Amino acid sequence: GDGEVGEDVTVNLRTINAIPLRMLGDAAPELIEVRGEVYMPLSGFNALNERLVAEGKKPTPNPRNAAAGSLRQKDPSITAGRPLSFWAYGIGAVEGIALASHWDALQWLKGHGFPINPFAERHESIEEVAQACRDWERRRTELDYEIDGIVIKVDDYDQERRLGALHQRPRWARAFKWAPMTATTRLEKIMIRVGRTGALNPWAILQPVEVGGVTISRATLHNEEDINRKEIREGDDVIVQRAGDVIPQIVGPAGKHRAGTKPFQMPTHCPLCGAEVIKPEGEVMHRCPNRACPSRGLETLINWVEGPADIDGVGEQTVRTLWDRGLVRSLPDLYRLTKEQLL
Repeated sequence: GDGEVGEDVTVNLRTINAIPLRMLGDAAPELIEVRGEVYMPLSGFNALNERLVAEGKKPTPNPRNAAAGSLRQKDPSITAGRPLSFWAYGIGAVEGIALASHWDALQWLKGHGFPINPFAERHESIEEVAQACRDWERRRTELDYEIDGIVIKVDDYDQERRLGALHQRPRWARAFKWAPMTATTRLEKIMIRVGRTGALNPWAILQPVEVGGVTISRATLHNEEDINRKEIREGDDVIVQRAGDVIPQIVGPAGKHRAGTKPFQMPTHCPLCGAEVIKPEGEVMHRCPNRACPSRGLETLINWVEGPADIDGVGEQTVRTLWDRGLVRSLPDLYRLTKEQLL
């Protein structure tokens, strides 16, 4: 959750063997908050997918989704059967002990039965840190879990406090991300989606391709200027990457343009209502000026269920289906739906 409201997964966490149910050592502090991350090793992920396929079920796309889905199960016995593990990486609220540095905290956790990553390193100079980042970029495939970079922290807690944070981001820590993995595929078509503010948002339909263990068939394209700056054209082979190893993006063409391809141009009229498209001076986005355009209602609904309302089990595809069937045209309509209509 957001730190105040979220899901209680305590029962599921208790099924993970890597998390100790009882702290080692004679004297426990009055209060200690151990912070860490649950993950799924690649070996366990592959075994899980083999089992799911054998049972006639759909395999999970990647270890990150598999770990998150396993933790959110309503039945703890299902979580217990999933190959989850855990690394402790820090201490939050604490009373009864005084630790001077992050390294001291890691050693304390290890000594009291919490698993810490054996590859954590402490360095004396930024040059050594940079070399460690280069080394691990080369060695990342040796690990039995996926990583997309290195977290670099100032060790001394007193220095951390003096450095503080800016906009809730600590000045004493940085994530050093490596270049994302890429793949080459065919850009079949550039489509236009009209947003709830009337903005025309281009996106790409791709020949399905696997990037970092995830099959990608769509990618964001931002705007007309960005598309033509990257020289992206329908029918071309393009390079695709997952930004931050998550969001699919097109980097640019993979080689020369194919014969007959043309530079992309935004439509002159809204694909939904037919109104003439405008491009306000100083803006990069093209817009449909028609406030009665169907997209305004549809995109508002999608934004509502995925954002402020956060309705469990309802996403973009469900809303589009309800819209296409004429069951929902406004936010109140969502709450007037009957069981019979949904069935």
